[in-house]
Amino acid sequence: MLTAEQVRKQIETIISDLISSSLSVDQTFPSLRQTHSEIKVDFGKSDISVALRNKPYKEIYDELVQAKSFSFKLIDGAVVQLMYQFNDDSLVKHRLAFFPSPYLEEYQKNPEVYESDEIYADIVRRDIVPFPVRFDFDLDENVVVDVDHPKSHLTLGQYLNCRIPVSAPVSPYYFIRFILQNFYNTAFCKFQDQLSSFDVSFERTITENEQRMVFIEVP
Repeated sequence: MLTAEQVRKQIETIISDLISSSLSVDQTFPSLRQTHSEIKVDFGKSDISVALRNKPYKEIYDELVQAKSFSFKLIDGAVVQLMYQFNDDSLVKHRLAFFPSPYLEEYQKNPEVYESDEIYADIVRRDIVPFPVRFDFDLDENVVVDVDHPKSHLTLGQYLNCRIPVSAPVSPYYFIRFILQNFYNTAFCKFQDQLSSFDVSFERTITENEQRMVFIEVP
């Protein structure tokens, strides 16, 4: 079971590795803020409501970047948010989000310039449609509903009722590995030996009913 400090150190190490691999071009190292028993591990900005507003995706992305409301920005402009909340050392909530850049035209119009570089190899295709990916976890009994609103779930795009069950909360390492392996696979294959690995994860929270559906299994 990961503690708040372990999560902070994990994020810090991940960001350092991404900088060393030239995959991150801007970043905010994680802070640990405690108020009584509540502990938050994030990039120091608690208001992320902009990401939930009914706005065109480009506007959402632009506001996130302008406010620097992210943990780090990847070399193609995609931004990643890593936010965890603990009660003492028990995880009660997390929000892990990937917002790809909606401005990929430069890479796609001139693929010959970028296709030889592993970092850009997966984004030069003209048929790519950028969409946000978010893993949420919440123990709030006023929010959680078996099957309809799993404690841990994956949301694709900004679809209001897209909540694919996930077997457990997701650690920073497994979230970043998921993003790199699936959306930057060529770069991941090249740099994976330079990225630190962590085998500590959270306890399972998925229900029996949710396991009868299509769901995501977290290591």
